[in-house]
Amino acid sequence: MAPSLERSTAAATTGEAPLVSVDGLVKHFPIHGGLLGRTKGTVQAVNDVSFDLARGETLSLVGESGCGKSTVGKCLLGLTPLTAGEIRLDGVRIDTLAGRALKPMRRRMSTVFQDPFSSLNPRMRVKEIVAEPIRAHGLARTAAAREARVGDLLERVGLSRAAMGRMPHQFSGGQRQRIGIARALASEPDVIVCDEAVSALDVSVQAQIINLMMDLQAELGLSLLFISHDLAVVEHMTHRVAVMYLGRIVEVAPRRAIFAGPKHPYTEALLSAVPMVEPEKRRERIVLSGDVPSPIAPPSGCVFRTRCPHAFDRCAAEVPPLRPVGAGHHAACHLNETA
Repeated sequence: MAPSLERSTAAATTGEAPLVSVDGLVKHFPIHGGLLGRTKGTVQAVNDVSFDLARGETLSLVGESGCGKSTVGKCLLGLTPLTAGEIRLDGVRIDTLAGRALKPMRRRMSTVFQDPFSSLNPRMRVKEIVAEPIRAHGLARTAAAREARVGDLLERVGLSRAAMGRMPHQFSGGQRQRIGIARALASEPDVIVCDEAVSALDVSVQAQIINLMMDLQAELGLSLLFISHDLAVVEHMTHRVAVMYLGRIVEVAPRRAIFAGPKHPYTEALLSAVPMVEPEKRRERIVLSGDVPSPIAPPSGCVFRTRCPHAFDRCAAEVPPLRPVGAGHHAACHLNETA
């Protein structure tokens, strides 16, 4: 049975220490050019992002393409170094670890990639693909033990053991993503980063993969960082939502609070674009003016002010902090200062 989406899992609410804690994460990419490769500018991909992820919780990181959400996932997985900030796993700072010290921590965090067609090595059989993390972390002593473990993982994700001897091109997109999930589970992780894990799949297949992830979470106690641009998908499988815009989190709240009463103008605009079958749930469409500013030169103050219909002078002068606007609900908007 999938976990109830109504339960509160935020560490601040339960009093439990978070499994993952991200504090003041900054990631900038220098732009090099010219014959000497001099730095010509900086892409400010992520600026001052902080959040906690509790055990058994799904936190969805949502926003438009280019907002920095995938970069956050890469930083969490240790795939790109931080410019500033700290990342802790079970209280241990992991962003400064390297070599042997990092390996056991890296085993505890895994990922499911966006594209099931390109994330699997086309020259390897399924049993070799899924066995890679098992071999890398020494989780089975013999080839027979690895093969048995691979078979168990494939059955857990809804495939048969007979799939072990086949090549990736012999499977559908949904089946390939199941193989990707089996590979992610192979290291016995505590945390899985799902980076647009269902966006390349048909809608009916998306539902199957989402249900599978929820069942696995309930069974194994996994914590999920679910990165997506699709709020319709997020609504059905998350506990909390963090909304990103131009490298910053502008709102974070339990799922029900976000969808019932958003407190940031950008979140309101995103939700207004979500199609609703029930007429009474449909929102008036909010069409934002202008384009998303460049992360090379983001606006001063509130990064959303150049497109916000409610912007006033203070928005250009001060970066609004994430303020509490309800139980477990925070929004970075000067309009909420007296909330």
